[in-house]
Amino acid sequence: MRLAELSERSGVPTATIKYYLREGLLPPGERVTATQAEYGEEHVRRLGLVRALIQVGRVPVATAKEVLRAIEDASLPHDARLGIAVESLPPPRGSAVDPEVLEAAGGRVAELRNELGWDHVTTSVGQEMLVTAVATLMQLGYPCSAEHLMPYARLAGELAAHDMDLVEGFETPTTQLEAAVALTVLYEPVLLGLRRMAHAEEATRRYGKGVGTRS
Repeated sequence: MRLAELSERSGVPTATIKYYLREGLLPPGERVTATQAEYGEEHVRRLGLVRALIQVGRVPVATAKEVLRAIEDASLPHDARLGIAVESLPPPRGSAVDPEVLEAAGGRVAELRNELGWDHVTTSVGQEMLVTAVATLMQLGYPCSAEHLMPYARLAGELAAHDMDLVEGFETPTTQLEAAVALTVLYEPVLLGLRRMAHAEEATRRYGKGVGTRS
């Protein structure tokens, strides 16, 4: 397909596609003349990933390049490529926390990981996010012991297995990696939305109609 059709298929304006091409976020098409190139389904798929990263996930262009570079690095094992790609996604901003509280929170997270048997990954963006979140809870006096966190952790483990099942439904290692990154960005708002909906439903069930609804 030509650039105009690629734009129509992907929903991305031609000017934006040209910008992605210049920045190396999208591989070049197959040159057919000095001024025209043809594009394939891989370009449509890659544009979907780039849009998920930049437009939905608010990932900076430089970071998006790192993610895509990891996806394309066939010299690395599949799990390493997946880890690098997902870890390159920036975490949400954390709040300022006292260093001593942060250290104590790290101990609680270590205790939780020990109970779960999660010993494959020793450092990750996810762990940093969790430690900061637990530290904030501790600092504000809300419950966040390993016992309190365990139900969330077990559900997260089930979700991770489900995510990997979805990813393995894609045919090639590269498309699996692209899907893993896109789903990480796109499904986190789904989880948050479902959690808030479930809270409203549970509150109504427990305390009566009208809770969690807007007039």
